[in-house]
Amino acid sequence: MAIAREFSDIRYDKRDGVARITIDRPEKMNAFRAQTVDELLAAFTDAGADREIGVIVLGGAGERAFCTGGDQSGHAGSYGGRGTIGLPIDEVQSLIRDVPKPVIARVQGYAIGGGNVLVTVCDLAIASEQAVFGQVGPKVGSVDPGFGTALLARGIGEKRARELWFLCRRYSAAQALEMGLVNAVVPHDCLDAEIDAWCAEILEKSPTALAIAKRSFNADSENIRAIGSLGFEALALFYASAESREGVEAFLQKRKPQFRTRAAQR
Repeated sequence: MAIAREFSDIRYDKRDGVARITIDRPEKMNAFRAQTVDELLAAFTDAGADREIGVIVLGGAGERAFCTGGDQSGHAGSYGGRGTIGLPIDEVQSLIRDVPKPVIARVQGYAIGGGNVLVTVCDLAIASEQAVFGQVGPKVGSVDPGFGTALLARGIGEKRARELWFLCRRYSAAQALEMGLVNAVVPHDCLDAEIDAWCAEILEKSPTALAIAKRSFNADSENIRAIGSLGFEALALFYASAESREGVEAFLQKRKPQFRTRAAQR
């Protein structure tokens, strides 16, 4: 089954039971804009409905980045589309969880900010030794108030998750493996072969059993979706504040933000 539309921000390929969805903005470190998110939603919806597909691989084009979150360059950060914040990335996160097939994150480079959240919501994650992980939201006046925080804590523990968000440090692939953020780390030139091997193993399994298992895993953390919905409403209000705008302005001007000065203006 082929999807009847053209994509500009992603590549979408279906072959031998595997759907590969690749964010194709390497010049922007595969940061997503509204168009990217819309195309991701279309591709995941199609792959989830295609009975010939047994596993989905999410990746980023080029060698440098898996995904670095929302595109803050130029005016790309002023989103005006659908969704509480004008960028329905929370819908992509939910759809990755909802598709009845395993989703594997292929992480070859930077998985920062919203990219790190995508790794978190994927069922499995395989990383190159060159991969780098971390959060950046509080450095630029943002946060992921749902799966990116609460689900992360389920996966790597409260103390580690709070460390990622409160300090905004960067972590190597080996550190990500140790804390449980990824399932495997392999040499860079072995990444695709390793993912192919995992896909082949999954394709040998009962698709219905896998779908039931995935939904059973999700059921235990489904309340996080409601937490996220509430959190994104608050985030929309926060994005209109001087404090949040200071984060984006400082990022674009390549200077340190003065958050506390702007926060005092409330």
